[in-house]
Amino acid sequence: MQLQAALGEGSQVLRSAGVDEARLDAELLLGHVLGLERATLLARTDRELTPKELTRYRELIGRRATREPLPYIIGRREFFGLDFAVDERVLIPRPETELLVEQALYLARRAVCPMTIADVGAGSGAIAVALAVHLPEVAVYALDASPGALAVTAENARRHGVAGRVHCLQSDLLSALPVPVDLIAANLPYIAAPEWPSLPPEIREWEPRQALDGGPEGLDAIRRLLMQAGPCLRPGGALLLEIGSGQGAAVTALARTHLHGSIRLMQDYAGLDRLVGIYL
Repeated sequence: MQLQAALGEGSQVLRSAGVDEARLDAELLLGHVLGLERATLLARTDRELTPKELTRYRELIGRRATREPLPYIIGRREFFGLDFAVDERVLIPRPETELLVEQALYLARRAVCPMTIADVGAGSGAIAVALAVHLPEVAVYALDASPGALAVTAENARRHGVAGRVHCLQSDLLSALPVPVDLIAANLPYIAAPEWPSLPPEIREWEPRQALDGGPEGLDAIRRLLMQAGPCLRPGGALLLEIGSGQGAAVTALARTHLHGSIRLMQDYAGLDRLVGIYL
């Protein structure tokens, strides 16, 4: 079977399964099987697939048709220009979280001395590793309650050559942080539990619920972090917290209750509330 025919077959299977970007996913899966970038793949659509290649491709299409997320199937996801290993132990990094990294870099580059940073709820290590790569003098504590998630963080730190500066600690939020830090960055669970049944199956059935479900209002972990954060920040420190698009008012109110400092609510590129900054 030629590539073009295989792409048509795979696209149809995925479309029938309700996958939104069926053709794109078919192209990415076939490129993964063949070790080709998408542009190269599309330039060679008359190439014949070997029986082994076709079998492997159909296997991956079958997995995607169950609505298993594509990053879990191919084992990687790009975030902030870096390639991260991902699997079912961790949340798939989202583009909107890049705003948090951008703001953290802005603060760190204005600091007089190299910062010490804590990434709370590290997951794949996308935030911790991206900051360590772009800030070669900083130390980052990557904190997560899940040993499996921390194993993925450690793998990604090694992959990008920053394992010596990304310290992985199993921790319930900030409980295991050994010293106060200059910056806390956190992307915690913030989906309200009643919203869970309406989420796409890629999220609801595959991603780790403990990394997403924030309780009845989506604020359980956020509230606990804000209660813990004060003693964990050095004088003049800051906390950057990703939030859900409808949580700006509630989270800023919680921040005022538990921390003394200036508060800034920031929007993402879609104009939605996405980040709360608290500056001591």
